[in-house]
Amino acid sequence: MNGGLVVLGTLTVPGDAAHVRRVRAFAREVLGADHPLLGDIGLCLTEKFGNAVRHTASGRGGMVVVTLLGGDGLVRSEVTDDGAGGERPRRPGHGELAENGRGLLLVAALSRRWGYEADGVRTTVWAEY
Repeated sequence: MNGGLVVLGTLTVPGDAAHVRRVRAFAREVLGADHPLLGDIGLCLTEKFGNAVRHTASGRGGMVVVTLLGGDGLVRSEVTDDGAGGERPRRPGHGELAENGRGLLLVAALSRRWGYEADGVRTTVWAEY
């Protein structure tokens, strides 16, 4: 499903919020500090990583895999977790006023498109910029 994109880098870290800085640093290392979309991509990775830690088995002693792909002027970020136990990633509706739960709204606003793929064991949330 990565049609012509090549893997630029992959990082595997424990599903612990303490590793969010490492995820952002990984994006900077792979894309370069001067990449024009580094801020947007870093923020989206932070949100997707946080969701994996909070809402999936990755946050209970599991692992999270972060992958950056690129090609033809496109960057794709992927966060793969240990499965959500039936809970699907979803963007909150416009009328929902929760104090949190805005991460996928940010991903949708900052990316060209986003989505997820689940195989029954692991879930990958991706975004293209």
